[in-house]
Amino acid sequence: MPAQTDVPALFRDPQTKSAALVEDGKLLACMVPEHDPGLSWGEGPCLFLGRVHTLPDQSDDITRLMTLWASDFAARLDVPLVRAEILARHALQAEPIAALLRRLTDMGWDVRGSGPGREGDRVARLELAAEHRPGLSALISCQAHVPHLAGNDRSKA
Repeated sequence: MPAQTDVPALFRDPQTKSAALVEDGKLLACMVPEHDPGLSWGEGPCLFLGRVHTLPDQSDDITRLMTLWASDFAARLDVPLVRAEILARHALQAEPIAALLRRLTDMGWDVRGSGPGREGDRVARLELAAEHRPGLSALISCQAHVPHLAGNDRSKA
């Protein structure tokens, strides 16, 4: 998403089908899950996590929970991969992006290079294998909509 985007306005838009990670009434993270959004990179079907934002200055636990949830959600949708993009203005080996990518790969994400993202900015491209995680429901209550193929109507799960 371009750096100048008004993020709160995107999530207030009633057309945006977002998902949120909330703990004790506090919003920790939000994103827009999409099924096969027509990325210019990566082959095959996927769950794409777009517009991902987390509460600043929080532990990696939020990112780890989002990773576990996304992997499980993709498996329940019967798609093999989760894909995401993160803003990468500099080389992927340069800090601070390199540290973030190391943490994400430790959580199971694979870095698939860099290039222009869906919004035109340079991004790091990430993939995560879908995996059923039946015990996850004890930690996360999922109330996300089921994303349909791009261009189709969307409905609540």
